[in-house]
Amino acid sequence: MIDRYTLSEMKAIWSQENKYRKWLDVEIGACEAMNQLGIVPDDALREIKEKADFTVARIEEIEEITNHDVIAFTTCVAEYVGEASKYIHLGLTSSDVVDTALAVQIKEAGEKIVSRLEKLNQVLLDQAKKHRYTIMIGRTHGIHAEPTTFGLKMLLWVAENERNIDRMKHALDTISAGKISGAVGTYANIDPFIEEYVCKKLGLTPARVSTQILQRDRHAEFMTTLAVIGSSLEKFATEIRSLQRTDILEAEEYFKKGQKGSSAMPHKRNPITTERISGMARLLRGNALAAMENVSLWHERDISHSSVERVIIPDSTITLDYMLYKFADIMENLIVYPENMKKNLDRTHGLIFSQRVLLKLVDQGLSRERAYELVQRNAMQSWSTGDDFRQLLLADSDVMSSLTEKEIAGLFDYSYHLQHVDDIFKRFGL
Repeated sequence: MIDRYTLSEMKAIWSQENKYRKWLDVEIGACEAMNQLGIVPDDALREIKEKADFTVARIEEIEEITNHDVIAFTTCVAEYVGEASKYIHLGLTSSDVVDTALAVQIKEAGEKIVSRLEKLNQVLLDQAKKHRYTIMIGRTHGIHAEPTTFGLKMLLWVAENERNIDRMKHALDTISAGKISGAVGTYANIDPFIEEYVCKKLGLTPARVSTQILQRDRHAEFMTTLAVIGSSLEKFATEIRSLQRTDILEAEEYFKKGQKGSSAMPHKRNPITTERISGMARLLRGNALAAMENVSLWHERDISHSSVERVIIPDSTITLDYMLYKFADIMENLIVYPENMKKNLDRTHGLIFSQRVLLKLVDQGLSRERAYELVQRNAMQSWSTGDDFRQLLLADSDVMSSLTEKEIAGLFDYSYHLQHVDDIFKRFGL
């Protein structure tokens, strides 16, 4: 059962309180490492760990004067610590703190997204198993093609979702990096041991080389991964929207008691949530483009990326978290109409078996070109008149010179298209 959505967990990751708490974790970790190097005395470290704190309001008050958030932060912390604060931020540059802490925040957000993806995967697997043999028409170009099953459609989504889980985990590995290497990344005023110590403590990997910042291809990979996942959700949502159309109605979003579809038309049951998901996917792709624009910076760093990231990273992780929750809820409560699927299978009067007839004629010795010609002329007549395709074949002397009535009847069998369904499901351990 999908729990009621709450924004609080993901939103808390991007709160000012959590951001500064992560900054403080970096600063205290650096002091601990410097203590091991004999730079920070034991009593000073003890005082820092006992007293170091801040309030967001005070930081903002100081920033009004300094116009520099990290200085405002360290000044606020110093007010709590006192004399020992001289060891805080010793040899560090602002981005040592900001980028390393941001990596921790992104990692926390990404892990929640992985959890959402895994929950969605189970819901999709359940639908795949439930509808393994629920036969329906497969469509190419939006036109009836040949039979498939709704379970196979769900299994296709499972496979894509699993690739997205792998992508997300890889992106998390890439982004889970820290740097504490000084003003231009040379460690001139800070020992590399401090970076190693802090990163290990925070669950990050030290960047092999950095400038004043972590390179933004890492963040671009993370953001484009969010966009790919969002695009998958849009793909799934678009399919449901199409299947919910009145003239198809093979699947439908759950319409709860008391829900209204239109202010003017009381009969309406609109796919509003899948439409919402389609729209939100556009935000993720737009933000991913902004992240790629951030990759190119001047020399060892500029600050043009910073203002962008303060918007796009929280927004995209919160957006995708919500999208995954809503889509899992849609799929768990999806209404499926097998009887309409069967009705739609029959709408083209047997035309969906045209390939079977073609292959059988070739098997009987006709050239593919001649067989195609015979099948297509009957298919086009059925298409134009609505006449039954099988009856047209039976009335065609050229076709009947190669096939018997019994052979033709055997070609119009839905179960033929299900013969390898189990083979596909076995690939997923089902």
